[in-house]
Amino acid sequence: MYDTILIPTDGSDVAEAAIDHAVDLAERYGANLHALYVVDTDAVDVGLGTEQVERIKAGRFDEMPELESRALEATDVVADRAGKYGIEVIESVVAGRPHIEIADYAEANGIDLIVIGSHGRSGVRRALLGSVTERVLRTSRVPVLVVDAEDE
Repeated sequence: MYDTILIPTDGSDVAEAAIDHAVDLAERYGANLHALYVVDTDAVDVGLGTEQVERIKAGRFDEMPELESRALEATDVVADRAGKYGIEVIESVVAGRPHIEIADYAEANGIDLIVIGSHGRSGVRRALLGSVTERVLRTSRVPVLVVDAEDE
């Protein structure tokens, strides 16, 4: 049913809540697992010059090694957990607007399912804070499994 599963991660507790679900599904279906970290260029744009932002968008973190380190730590958590079950993980770091990059990555890599965490906010709190998960649900052509971190 699922041959290739994507778990977007930012290293947060919310993202980590979805990891076990993604690993379980990958093990159950013998699926390949992809861990994706998206550097939010809208967030890093503040205080950086145009040239720095363009380098980050191109995947060059030479002026922000802490950003690259944070990204690799987040995808390594997925790889470590999956590795306990003999599941190899393809780790990727891209830059852009998270919901767009997640949907684009899923289409470009033949992803069958996206497993993503959510805060479980609703109403005004979600409207004020926005939600990458909600935007992924609206923009992705790939099925999305949302894991509510509060239920974990």
